[in-house]
Amino acid sequence: MPINILYLSYDGMTDPLGQSQVLPYLVGLTKKGFRFHLISFEKEERFSKFKDEIQAICDENQIIWHPLSYTKKPPLISTLHDVWRMRKKAFQLHRVFNFSLIHCRSYLSALVGQRMQKKWGVKFLFDMRGFWADERIDGNIWSLNNPIFKTVYNFFKRKEKEYFLESDYIISLTYNGKDEISSWPGFEHLKNKIQVIPCCADLEKFNPQKINLEKKNGFKIELDLNESDFVLGYVGSIGTWYMLDEMLEFFKVLLKSKPNAIFLFVSGENPKTILSKAVELGISEDRIRVKSVLHQDVATCISLFSASIFFIRPTFSKKASSPTKQGELMAMGVPVICNGGVGDTERVVREYHSGLVIEDFNDESYQMADLNFSDFDQEKTMNGAAEFYGLNEGVARYFNVYQKLIG
Repeated sequence: MPINILYLSYDGMTDPLGQSQVLPYLVGLTKKGFRFHLISFEKEERFSKFKDEIQAICDENQIIWHPLSYTKKPPLISTLHDVWRMRKKAFQLHRVFNFSLIHCRSYLSALVGQRMQKKWGVKFLFDMRGFWADERIDGNIWSLNNPIFKTVYNFFKRKEKEYFLESDYIISLTYNGKDEISSWPGFEHLKNKIQVIPCCADLEKFNPQKINLEKKNGFKIELDLNESDFVLGYVGSIGTWYMLDEMLEFFKVLLKSKPNAIFLFVSGENPKTILSKAVELGISEDRIRVKSVLHQDVATCISLFSASIFFIRPTFSKKASSPTKQGELMAMGVPVICNGGVGDTERVVREYHSGLVIEDFNDESYQMADLNFSDFDQEKTMNGAAEFYGLNEGVARYFNVYQKLIG
């Protein structure tokens, strides 16, 4: 008989994050004998567009999905209301299905999980996903100069300590984050109940041997790419953490040694945002390409890359961050150019010889980058993707934690 588990996520399953970093794990764990009830918060536009697709995945894998509408305004109050609705739904479901475990994705969901642990003794798994409250400060989403945000920040820093100390197990995206937590006075013992599971990649989808060559050639024609072009690629949105100016500055230096270079952004970002910044920095528009694709076509676009790049602001909160794109790029055998100070990114690049780590954000450092990738080893890189970021490995680690908690 399947073991009932409640999975709580404030991220939506119709969002790209839900599709790549929640559902694949649940599908894998369902095959190991667990029955999931999934509560998520869905944005109206994406929900109307993708709900049937997500429902089909859930139905096929016997995942019982309980989508709730995400509310954004007014700030804070709407979030509190959403958490109240999550709690109400979770309590209703537990009275019927008597969950053995509540798996909480990030801090807001953990408010409900902690309460259910205390009220009913349900095992509480805190899947932290990062230092959430500090991300709000580091990302300039909250300001400590605002007394309301300062109060909320302090509240969640207190809750963070409670989650770490009182949860039955903790999931960290990075070893860097795990080491940080267990270095705090009084938290040393937590090392034994923290499992590291990075943002994993589906190696079936991100497999260079499975690329549709007809589609790939169609993209080449559409993007006006020649065989002789050196294509520097970027995947994902340009937002709070990703350093667009610095990546474009790197590309500008690259053009001096590789005048045939093209910077391809595989992103849903407004192309004007990227193009206007490129022109502002003295880069010709004809050197930039911006392509928006469905998640299923990202691997095909990556197969066009000669190398990939992502620069992320190296703040405190990023110690616990795992860029999803790193595993996907490695799985495709594409060299990575990145900066240190972000999760386990630098450690992985060096351990698996998967690219370059830029030491400083300046022209001198960019000029010193060896774009012949003398240290790059494609076989080690692709094997590293399977070993460190493979979805099957991630599912196995979650399964081990579940077994420790509920057998």
